[in-house]
Amino acid sequence: MADNQPSCAVCRFMRSLAFSAIGGGVAGYAALALGLSKNNAIVAAFFGALGLVVLTSRKKQ
Repeated sequence: MADNQPSCAVCRFMRSLAFSAIGGGVAGYAALALGLSKNNAIVAAFFGALGLVVLTSRKKQ
């Protein structure tokens, strides 16, 4: 970044989109691989996406 801002609003938004897609995909396909129904896989994908976004958005202190 040219202006040395470590985390601009657009960057945070794009990062949250990327991590939600990764988390949702991994959790959803893992649920299907474990033999769960499609409905349970959708719920797992939702919580996987939410969990990964929350985990990555927390500030390190």
